[in-house]
Amino acid sequence: MIKNSSIFLLFIIILFTSFIINDINAEPHKKTTPKTIEKFPDNIVGTGQIKCYNNSTEIPYPKPGRSFFGQDAEFTANAPSYQDNRNGTVTDINTGLMWSKAVDTDKVSLTEAEKIAEKMKLGGYSDWRVPNIKELYSLINFSGYTGFSRDKSNTNIPANAIPFINTDYFDFKYGNTASGERYIDAQWLSTNKYVSTTMNGDKTLFGVNFADGRIKGYGYKRPRSSKIIKFYARYVRGNRYGQNKFKDNGDGTITDLKTGLMWMKSDSRKGMNWQQALKYAYKLKYAGYSDWRLPNAKELQYIVDYTRSPDTTSSPAINSLFKTSGIKNEAGKKDYPYFWTSTTHLDGPKPGSSAAYISFGRALGKMHGRFMDVHGAGAQRSDPKIGMPTSRGPQGDMIRVNNYVRCVRGGFIKFRTHEPQLNNNKYPYNINLKDFEVTGSSQRTSQKKSDSHPFSRNFVRRLDKNGDGKVSRSEFDGPPGRFDFHDTNHDGYLSKNEAPKNPPPKRFKNQY
Repeated sequence: MIKNSSIFLLFIIILFTSFIINDINAEPHKKTTPKTIEKFPDNIVGTGQIKCYNNSTEIPYPKPGRSFFGQDAEFTANAPSYQDNRNGTVTDINTGLMWSKAVDTDKVSLTEAEKIAEKMKLGGYSDWRVPNIKELYSLINFSGYTGFSRDKSNTNIPANAIPFINTDYFDFKYGNTASGERYIDAQWLSTNKYVSTTMNGDKTLFGVNFADGRIKGYGYKRPRSSKIIKFYARYVRGNRYGQNKFKDNGDGTITDLKTGLMWMKSDSRKGMNWQQALKYAYKLKYAGYSDWRLPNAKELQYIVDYTRSPDTTSSPAINSLFKTSGIKNEAGKKDYPYFWTSTTHLDGPKPGSSAAYISFGRALGKMHGRFMDVHGAGAQRSDPKIGMPTSRGPQGDMIRVNNYVRCVRGGFIKFRTHEPQLNNNKYPYNINLKDFEVTGSSQRTSQKKSDSHPFSRNFVRRLDKNGDGKVSRSEFDGPPGRFDFHDTNHDGYLSKNEAPKNPPPKRFKNQY
């Protein structure tokens, strides 16, 4: 009996030991997909881009292996989602951050904004702050369009301009053209000061322009003046967003444990145009993986290290774990490349012809015959997808066309084969038009309401349990965010005029 027990015990020990050995020898980076979104602290919000483009125009979604496959709209994760809390605040469902909804008419300096935040009691909370650049950029939406007008002064807002932020939830203002500003002077400030300087040694603050869809560095003072530059401000509260926690996997890849995304440790080591960049990512077999993709604008911006720059740390604006190719810039100085994203940037007379990039080196421009860092390492701008190197714009932004690539894989990505159906959201729309139209499809919806549609009447009749002729929040049977959207007069009820005119769009397997 004792002998049999000893044999059984020995068997258990051997079996347990084998499990341990197998676990130690297991492939450390096996291709697995996390089952729950809560695994990682930070969920990078999607860009909101749902259309595909070639080098100049919108196209149907390309199939795998075809030209222009692998762009932003085809890979969706953490689609932008917000909740209007009806107390002057908006919660981002993905990040958990709470934002101020309104925009003050008066622009402020960073010092003024920090004092305002310190005294704020909005929504019953007193822990408001000015956002960092990654928190602020999480709100950008690439359904926006800078618009195009023959007015070279940029004082009149083009009728086709669409803000790069969801104006169903967030108030927005263009620049004050009545006071001499350009309409695109709609920069929101962040707390991130550029560790170097721009222009001719100007101290610089990073901000997001929600009118033209870019991150740029802005000097504290106006050129040749002591006047402090002021910005629009939006305030935030909640856990800090945008900090990285990198792990070198020892196989040429680096994982950000904050997001779960895996990155190439090195880069493409050469420049290429946008179509070639998409193809490079699709064909890449690296470190035993073949599911690499070109990162979207928010994914790539998330790994910028705003404490680093070529002039202060002799490095690109990225963690030193990464290897980044050095280049000689247009001024003949050692520098670091622009890196393509998969996100098309809708700008100017040919929307669809440019794509967003992140500058990990100097964001170079040429002004008055001199090359200089005009927007700072960590800026997000855009280049034409094809063409020849040149410069353009008031700061003489250097156009390189052939930019570098650092691919990414993983995350909670869903592959999408076609443009999702529009829901009843108003955004994107042209807020400067009196009667806006929904853009982006053949569907056109006037802002004017009508109670004559039978679905609206049946909607109220079906849900109105107490017979008062309207639908309360407790009677509503859809997502809470949809109630807030339809309740346009914010009285806590949906009338026949506010009820949806059509059933919810059909959901497809590969849709959001």
